[in-house]
Amino acid sequence: MTEGRKITRKGSPIIAVRLLPEEKEAIEDLAKSSGLSASAYLRQLGLEHEPKSVLDLHAVKDLALAMANLGRLGGLLKLWLSDDAKLAELGVSYRQMQRHIRRALSEIEGRQDDLKAIINRIVRDH
Repeated sequence: MTEGRKITRKGSPIIAVRLLPEEKEAIEDLAKSSGLSASAYLRQLGLEHEPKSVLDLHAVKDLALAMANLGRLGGLLKLWLSDDAKLAELGVSYRQMQRHIRRALSEIEGRQDDLKAIINRIVRDH
């Protein structure tokens, strides 16, 4: 080895592992869900480092976005229900108010369905 030259994995020895095609595919899928190459995934497992799933991070991000949408809709509904003076300025009638509230409630229910679908996906995938 020459002075100052860094040792990398690229030129290092390889350990060959014989796998059935479905085993290879399963390992590659697990590695991909962890954001790793198959080699890095197996190295971490072999060295007793638990690879973390990237899918969980995506699911958390999706849930946070859905929760934020519900929060915004809830805030809008609260504003409609609590600010009679502002509604009077807008010239909103009681019937118009009912339509707006029903529409907002429908949107909130839709977002709740989105959350349920995301949660079901997380449970199904893990």
